[in-house]
Amino acid sequence: MKSFWIVIMLLIVGGNMQAQNLEVGDKVPEITALTISGQDFKLSEVKKEYILLDFWASWCAPCVEEQPELMKIYSEFSEQVKNNKFDIIGISLDKSKENWTKVVDKNKIEWTQVSDLKFWKSPIAKAYFINELPYNLIINKEGKVVAKNLHGEELENFLKNLLK
Repeated sequence: MKSFWIVIMLLIVGGNMQAQNLEVGDKVPEITALTISGQDFKLSEVKKEYILLDFWASWCAPCVEEQPELMKIYSEFSEQVKNNKFDIIGISLDKSKENWTKVVDKNKIEWTQVSDLKFWKSPIAKAYFINELPYNLIINKEGKVVAKNLHGEELENFLKNLLK
């Protein structure tokens, strides 16, 4: 009987955890942080049709490995970036500005990078229910999620269809 209640509790807890996610169609919370150069940033002030929010960190090997793919996508859609149809915003869950800037500089990442340097305790991570990296969302100009956690070829194909 004890194991029955353990299973029930796990289902309840697991169900609650699943409910705490941003889903397609949900409006995203505001993001306020500092850019890598120390300027104030507010997501609501970015005026693009679509934004890829890339949650990552310099200490996350899969995140760092994904950056060249994102650079390829950024380059491929450079015309859409210029025409305010698309952009990428990197949201770092780093706690060391030095480590964060080293990866950005080394990879020559051109898109806006922001962080509050609070690691997993970041209010941004909490508001977006981030519990693993890398993670991303594509949002529209109304701030609503149109896709989530797409990577590699799947991300590229989705953006091609979205931005044609």
